[in-house]
Amino acid sequence: MERDGVSGDGITDGGVVIGADGVPRCAWCSGHTDYEQYHDHEWGRRPPTDNHWFEKVCLEGFQAGLSWLIVLRRRERLREVFSGFDPDVVALMTNADIDRLVTDPGVIRHRGKLESVVNNARRAQALRDEWGSLAGFFERFALDRPRPVHLTDIPTTSNESHAMSRELRSRGWTFVGPTTMYALSQALGLVDDHLTTCWVARPS
Repeated sequence: MERDGVSGDGITDGGVVIGADGVPRCAWCSGHTDYEQYHDHEWGRRPPTDNHWFEKVCLEGFQAGLSWLIVLRRRERLREVFSGFDPDVVALMTNADIDRLVTDPGVIRHRGKLESVVNNARRAQALRDEWGSLAGFFERFALDRPRPVHLTDIPTTSNESHAMSRELRSRGWTFVGPTTMYALSQALGLVDDHLTTCWVARPS
């Protein structure tokens, strides 16, 4: 039986999903507690440290062509092998380290993506030296706009994500296309794409 404004699959007219706990969330995170935890406590919030900012860039790069759930479920192991995504440590990794990682079943064993983390760590060091912090660089691409009402209101790229991608690529970063950078902007809270009817978007 459908409730007013709620379909049989739990999606409301506003595009959120009513979870088993009765909480309305953005529909993309339905079906898995891993997604719900990430949505409720992390997605759309500024990271606390440069290492966390760098981790977000790397994880979005790992997602290319994959489900975000796969990335989330391998994140702890990725944090272990990449020393908490500390750019200063990761930048010292060698081809031998990559050779070892491609045999590790706990990570995403895509050589190009693993090599990208090491490459981008070296680029992150330069970016941090120039801007004082990674946040100082990425905050320049924040997009201030009203929260979306429905999922169809959310784009896959923006002028800001294209600009971010171009600048990072010009600095030698890899796996930083405009679609990936838009997803990064959502994850970092540089754009607020929680739907207006999502509980996270409601004023506390």
